Amino acid sequence: MSLRTKFAALAAAGVMALGTGVLAASPAAASDHTVDGCPSGFGCIYTPGWGSLTVDVKFDRAGTYNLNNKNGERWVLNNQTHDWKFKLCTGYNGTGSCESMPLDWYQWRDITPINSVIVSP
Repeated sequence: MSLRTKFAALAAAGVMALGTGVLAASPAAASDHTVDGCPSGFGCIYTPGWGSLTVDVKFDRAGTYNLNNKNGERWVLNNQTHDWKFKLCTGYNGTGSCESMPLDWYQWRDITPINSVIVSP
């Protein structure tokens, strides 16, 4: 499925999801290869902008990572392998409210309230 097709599907899904206030993107390609610049086994946050395909930050090792000066609406992709977890947390050092990103999924997110990510097996 081309990126343009993915975006069109997401836009249609977004219109349907507006009433619920929730938007989860359709699954990305399998995590056994690079997807839109995000290597297999990584969690990636792209640069701001709906059509951006430039990875801003990527994470592949287990740990907790604080985000600095990352804000606005961005694509986030969990391209992990072997059921590793990729969580977005509102507090620094993995504290606050944490949300697991589904494996092989993009999400269009306002990451302004996200201050750290956790990568774990």
